[in-house]
Amino acid sequence: MTTSPIVLSVNAVEVLGLSGLDQELSRVEPMLISAVTAGDPFLDQVATHLIRAGGKRLRPMLALAAATRGERRATEEDLLGSIAVELVHLASLYHDDVIDEATMRRGTESVNSRFGNLMAIVGGDYLLARSAEIAASLGTEIAGLLATTLGLLCRGQVSEVKTVFSVERTTEQYLEAIEGKTAALMATSCRIGALTGAAPRPEVEALTEFGRNFGIVFQLRDDVLDVVATDGELGKPPGQDLAEGVYTLPVLHALADPRVGPELVRLLGRPLELPERDKVRAMVAASHGIAATLAVGQQFAAKADRALEGLSSPGLASALRALNDSLLSDLLG
Repeated sequence: MTTSPIVLSVNAVEVLGLSGLDQELSRVEPMLISAVTAGDPFLDQVATHLIRAGGKRLRPMLALAAATRGERRATEEDLLGSIAVELVHLASLYHDDVIDEATMRRGTESVNSRFGNLMAIVGGDYLLARSAEIAASLGTEIAGLLATTLGLLCRGQVSEVKTVFSVERTTEQYLEAIEGKTAALMATSCRIGALTGAAPRPEVEALTEFGRNFGIVFQLRDDVLDVVATDGELGKPPGQDLAEGVYTLPVLHALADPRVGPELVRLLGRPLELPERDKVRAMVAASHGIAATLAVGQQFAAKADRALEGLSSPGLASALRALNDSLLSDLLG
């Protein structure tokens, strides 16, 4: 399962509405390129491939929002913190595309397709190394936080791999995987921004909790869209998780639906050709799996909202609540 490749259907910067945030994000782009440029033309091409392909930069956006609160200009430390989390995210995409044997990413050729699996893995490792170096420059707490987050990402991946093609995968195993693969880095993005922005410790914890729950909703949305959306909406073939044997929450709930569950059990548990994949997608979409997943999303969105009650800045709380509500609306369709 790739790490949240689908972007918000709204402009997240506009939804947040924090003063100057768009200008701060524009400062991130050249710094990302600079951060990974080594002077070796080939390595530079590999390392900047997905950066140049663009992206919504949601994780840097969360870090900068938490740091500046729309009340001041980002410092060098704020910007470096946002770059550190984005490099981890980009590295995870390099590695995921090797695992998934993906050919496209962000509307362009994936790194593994363009340069080969070995260079995609080494390129991803290089991005992680640069992220760690940047984090170390920001102090031991942020360096340790990023190291812990990398461990959580790996644990989430292992949790997922253990249950590939298993129709007995539990919702607990699913949540364990997405908490590591997606929510951990969202939480860290908010936390690093809070730390570089010198937020009071209770607010650091509140922003971390917001990011964790927001990240879970974000992944639930992706997993619903993988079932119900079209190629054009996703920017990738739908049903990719099904093809890879990664049974997400909509599928797990569909397996428990007496109307379609028994037939799904017979179809799943093995690789699917495209016609079978489309059939399974239609069955999951027609089951109670989507509605059950939406209900779980609402629960985590409510937790994210409650976390914002611990913030002293009404502007930041309002902005993040609007972003959370927008994501939930997107999930509910």
